[in-house]
Amino acid sequence: MLLPRNIFPIVLCLLLAVAGQEHSLAAGDRATVRQFDPASGRWVLKERSLSFKAPWEDPDLKPKVVPFEEKLEAGTIVVDTGKRRLFHVRGDGTAVRYGIGVGREGFSWRGRERVSRKAKWPDWRPPAEMIRREAREGRQLPSVIHGGPENPLGARALYLGQTLYRIHGTNQPWTIGRAVSSGCIRMTNEDISALFDQVTLGTMVIVR
Repeated sequence: MLLPRNIFPIVLCLLLAVAGQEHSLAAGDRATVRQFDPASGRWVLKERSLSFKAPWEDPDLKPKVVPFEEKLEAGTIVVDTGKRRLFHVRGDGTAVRYGIGVGREGFSWRGRERVSRKAKWPDWRPPAEMIRREAREGRQLPSVIHGGPENPLGARALYLGQTLYRIHGTNQPWTIGRAVSSGCIRMTNEDISALFDQVTLGTMVIVR
């Protein structure tokens, strides 16, 4: 029996999909990712271990409406750095809970700031102190990385007051739930995009 000519592209796509699945299973818990290398100042391909639980596999890191008894104004953002969770208060005794990445040891902070700026696909300009710190280790950071999928700030950013801190997306979603940043609050690009649309300038952010 002759098959319609237009079915061959469909069959080819199915075969490629199956091959890709077999490759991912054979790869085990490692994957090749594209990331910025401060030492060379270039984007490179590196093999990374994915043996830790990825955020999309952990139900506790997925957005969820949870009880929130503290009396705070609707819209307030509360960041619990110890639990690595962000709560967006709804004002009805509940909040939307998100999984986040936080500052690594020596880079955590606490305080209150207001959202002073919102940006989609923001450029990343490493602060002078970070550039000096990396230079002491023999690594050279670029002066700017323009917005896009490979940018460390991800899809959206909420700037906090006049500080250098932000709540932002990431090009490394496997770091969500971990203490890895230089003080900024990381979210998956999907989560920060959802939060971004709900937040207005002047929103209070409480970091604990």
